[in-house]
Amino acid sequence: MKWLSAALLLATGFQAPAQVTYEDIVQGPGADWLTYAGSYSGWRHSPLTQITPQNAGSLTAKWIFRVPNAAGLEATPIVHDGVLYITDTNSVYALDAGTGRLVWSYVDARAERKGPNRGAAVLGDRIYFVTSDNYLTALDRRSGGVVFSKRYADFDKGVSSTAAPLAVKDRVIVGSTGGDSGMRGYVAAMSAETGEELWRRYTIPGKGEPGAETWGEGGWLEWGGGATWLSGTFDPETDTLFWTTGNPWPDFNTAVRKGDNLYTCSLLALDLSSGDLKWHFQFTPNDSHDWDAQSWPMLVEMEWEGSMRKVVLHANRNGFFYVLDRQTGEFLRATKLIDSVNWASGIGNDGRPVLVPGTDPSIEGNWVCPSVKGATNWMGQTYHPGTGLLYVVTLEQCGWYTLSEQEPVPMANFSGGGATEAGGQVILRAIDPATGDRAWEYPMTGIGRMWSGTVSTATGVLFSGDDAGQLIALDAGNGCHLWNFNLGEKLTASPIVYEVGGRQHVAIAAATAVVAFGLFEPLTALEAPEITIRK
Repeated sequence: MKWLSAALLLATGFQAPAQVTYEDIVQGPGADWLTYAGSYSGWRHSPLTQITPQNAGSLTAKWIFRVPNAAGLEATPIVHDGVLYITDTNSVYALDAGTGRLVWSYVDARAERKGPNRGAAVLGDRIYFVTSDNYLTALDRRSGGVVFSKRYADFDKGVSSTAAPLAVKDRVIVGSTGGDSGMRGYVAAMSAETGEELWRRYTIPGKGEPGAETWGEGGWLEWGGGATWLSGTFDPETDTLFWTTGNPWPDFNTAVRKGDNLYTCSLLALDLSSGDLKWHFQFTPNDSHDWDAQSWPMLVEMEWEGSMRKVVLHANRNGFFYVLDRQTGEFLRATKLIDSVNWASGIGNDGRPVLVPGTDPSIEGNWVCPSVKGATNWMGQTYHPGTGLLYVVTLEQCGWYTLSEQEPVPMANFSGGGATEAGGQVILRAIDPATGDRAWEYPMTGIGRMWSGTVSTATGVLFSGDDAGQLIALDAGNGCHLWNFNLGEKLTASPIVYEVGGRQHVAIAAATAVVAFGLFEPLTALEAPEITIRK
């Protein structure tokens, strides 16, 4: 087995950074950005204060790094001690976070397939990422040298990997991709030291296990889907992982999987040490529209009925915004996330959707809202503890859903039907979790194609990509536009905030490059070069 690893260390002055501890990650963002979501709670919020609503208009590009052979980057960078790490398919690039200069690069030339990659994890002196053919690879973050590379799933059985791993204590948590073509989803914990598997929790029960009865008599448990292709969140106080699951397979044909189809389209609360299921909540039982639950499970504490309560906030693709009790999974409330919802008239007191007849896929087709892209999706969301608001990129869009009468065929790109999209508009919305009401919204121009998320700062600046390929800054309090920069490419990743050399930066991966921004700094008289004019 061979790897291509280029240790392109800076010629002079590069110092090996200090180790990243579990306690560092628990503390959350500061100068560094140590996890895919910035913190275990998933807030995507930075305490940095240099960039404010008053000076955001003077932001300017500081550097750009073109990722070799990139076509549609989906990764969120991580940053530690002045080094930024960005991933692409089967590759990692370490960059000087202040200048964008390449420190080292790693490309897995052995990988047997290609696909999107959403990011890396850092713990100790290692960078962890997954390859498209299901290897967890640990690299020495000082040189890019391979520490280990362990395979944890067989892509010949329809499983691939795209999610950024989550490093917690002595383990690295990985997910699974491939639910739209038939596979059996899972969440697995691997040893951070050796890469050996510590436990695996399948999202589709085996025959005879609790939940198997919710699949009818079709016998499709082995291929039932329930992929886990987005990273989760973690509660250090209770040692609980929160991980969302994908749609059942075949996507649009429920005739062969009659029942609720546990544990698809669900939020799972898992014990970190064992992988045991503490509780689950299913958002869309017997999903027939490919509305998997892959969006952030946000962990917050807020006032509920007169007292403080620890809750999970979840903006779902099915068009509703949910509040659940974090310790028990009890359903507390659901409100509309978007205006265009016609498949359900609401969510009942039991947490189940109140279905509208005639909105399942059919041979002739039915017009259903939201579209197959969902009311939101995997793009990052933000919770700002100062405003108390949740910021979510939403999509107002409907589409036709059709049904196929063919027999299911696993791993053959068979979905049991199809779906189209028509028109639509992306709207960034600020939601008050206490009521479900919208504090403000920012409509975007474009055709509903963007997949970029959000990040906020303590000073009340909210950054996001927009539907026209621009990085934008808004006032987190009222949604007023502060600044924009045209990146010239479709955006399919979320921005981050970090500090290096005493300067606050905002960075985002566009389709082919990583770009970092900071406040404009005019040259002083001492810094300005002396110019001699020759006559």
